[in-house]
Amino acid sequence: MKFLKLSILAVITMMLSCSEDQDDNIQSTEPNLIIKLKFDPTQERLNNLGQPASIPEGNAAQSPTISRMSANYIEFAPDPYTPLGEGEVIFMGPETTAGGANAIDFQNATFGADGDVFLSIPLSQVTSGTYEWVRVSLAYQEGEIDLLVNGAEYTGTLASFVGYNTYITSFNLNGSTFDINDNRLQGFWAFEVEGYTSEGQAPEGATTVPNPLFDSSPIPQGSCVVTGEFEEGFTITGNETQDIEVTLSFSINNSFEWNEVNFDGKYEPAAGEQVVDMGLRGLIPTVSN
Repeated sequence: MKFLKLSILAVITMMLSCSEDQDDNIQSTEPNLIIKLKFDPTQERLNNLGQPASIPEGNAAQSPTISRMSANYIEFAPDPYTPLGEGEVIFMGPETTAGGANAIDFQNATFGADGDVFLSIPLSQVTSGTYEWVRVSLAYQEGEIDLLVNGAEYTGTLASFVGYNTYITSFNLNGSTFDINDNRLQGFWAFEVEGYTSEGQAPEGATTVPNPLFDSSPIPQGSCVVTGEFEEGFTITGNETQDIEVTLSFSINNSFEWNEVNFDGKYEPAAGEQVVDMGLRGLIPTVSN
């Protein structure tokens, strides 16, 4: 009889264990909203109003090779009249006052390369509804650009801090360390080529931030909130059984721009050519599941 009781107890324990495993499996299959990044040098080049933009006379530009990017804020907006911050905010990066004023916390930011998953959250955490627009507050981009020095062509690495304000302790470009330990406003940049480094600050308001909703939903100066439209809207019903994937395609079409001194279309910092813009040139979101 004692053996029988022990056997029954063992069976019950196994059944409970299997039930818990099944519960775990059910939880693990909850559908997610997945946000991916894409950098497209052929995507249309836009201005601050979201209109097609050519390169101004006297300037030249090139499409950099972006190795990684960071965003500090992602929001879905249901219509063109939704004020910034009153849509569905699905991501907010870490911020800090370690440098004085509130700023993006660069050391704890989320980064992603072309094709990477930047964010994955359960769809149950996103309010059901139809969204027509997405807003992304960009914080940082890093990539390679070509330059000409004394007749020789080089490839250098550019770090561009495009967020409204960023607290940076330090960062590394190809083995060269930049110690900052302070806040830096939008437009701060650093550059490395074959061990040579430099850093500087672009003029206030020089970073292009395309916003096709400029008239109905303006954004604060210096915020770097790029706005893009879903071609056919984007609906979350709350009854999804599969992941939904949103790809954020950013235009890097001639996004690195400078004033020409030698009118040859090549970036020549030693000749005094000054960088005037490092902003991304448009955003197209697409949905798949």
